[in-house]
Amino acid sequence: MNPNFIKMKNILCDFIEQFVPLTEDEKNVILELDVIKYFKKGTLILKQGKRTSESYFVLKGCIRVYYILDGTEKTTEFFTELEGYTPPCVLSNQPSELYVSCVEDSIIAISKPNMAEEVFKKFPKFETVCRILSEQLIVKSQTNFADFKTSSPEQRYLNLMKERPDLIQRVPQYQLASYLGIKPESLSRMRARIVGKK
Repeated sequence: MNPNFIKMKNILCDFIEQFVPLTEDEKNVILELDVIKYFKKGTLILKQGKRTSESYFVLKGCIRVYYILDGTEKTTEFFTELEGYTPPCVLSNQPSELYVSCVEDSIIAISKPNMAEEVFKKFPKFETVCRILSEQLIVKSQTNFADFKTSSPEQRYLNLMKERPDLIQRVPQYQLASYLGIKPESLSRMRARIVGKK
């Protein structure tokens, strides 16, 4: 088996063990699951109008969630290492209103409801992990939305510098500007202003 593949599965096991201890049998079940996929930078994992039952957990890389309004991309979120995302269309069983794409070459664990049910039957404690992760994701989404509604673009950028500085280096400027709700040229001016204040 590919050593990198084993390393990624071990990262997944280590992450789960932050919430619940795993026996060797449980680790082996995870290692046997065919969930880890490799995607090249720029790959569209999910297109608007498509249906999916897949949830994504980033082991390595960065994915972006966005929609297109009047021909313009509007970025809603980025997910990097050890962050998970379930598209709303999975829960609504409707075609997706969003796109999900890889900002970088990415390694992602992809799960489906039927796969989860099978694992839950064998090991009920995994359901606890999934519930905790779902709750964390809801809190994160609500917090991000509240921050976006109540902060200026400059404050949002300063928050990003403080809380997720890696994104500023990893994400193209036009995508970052879209995420902040401003145009790329406004982001350039804002960056220059912030640097000038230091």
